[in-house]
Amino acid sequence: MARSLEPLVVGKVIGDVVDMFSPAAEFTVQYGPKQVTNGCKIKPSAAADKPKVQILGSRVPSSHYTLVMVDPDAPSPSEPTLREWLHWVVVDIPEGLDATKGREVVPYVGPQPPTGIHRYVFVLFRQRDPTMTKVHLSEDRSNFSTRQFASDHQFGLPVAALYFNSQKEPATRKRT
Repeated sequence: MARSLEPLVVGKVIGDVVDMFSPAAEFTVQYGPKQVTNGCKIKPSAAADKPKVQILGSRVPSSHYTLVMVDPDAPSPSEPTLREWLHWVVVDIPEGLDATKGREVVPYVGPQPPTGIHRYVFVLFRQRDPTMTKVHLSEDRSNFSTRQFASDHQFGLPVAALYFNSQKEPATRKRT
């Protein structure tokens, strides 16, 4: 097993969110000064604003990517073990550039774990076409499936993935 996939297997990202894949691209995700590494902890308040996502590589005009961010630990009541909560989707991101150069089709919503530790997973897919003219999404963020989304858009397996852990922060007490 490739060393870079071990944290994704141990963190059950491979299995719960995506199937086993061979990494074919690299990307970075950064919240302010904090770079996301697989399994790191980030407070919801530190991830309230959308992160900077950089697709590494040379600027190849024909290579474009789709980025999906989900929480697989916030299942839908209708299908508690099969669905994820959708946090963000950006399409048409050119290789070698950041996500702001793509087209945001689902606006970013930061982590909001109600209880316990939640995984927040970024999955990167290489697009077959440089521009996605139609993106098929449900209005329901709580009933999303990364696998189904990839199948609907003929992406195949992901080319990269990263995740971090987050849990609810204690409420700040007001002094009176």
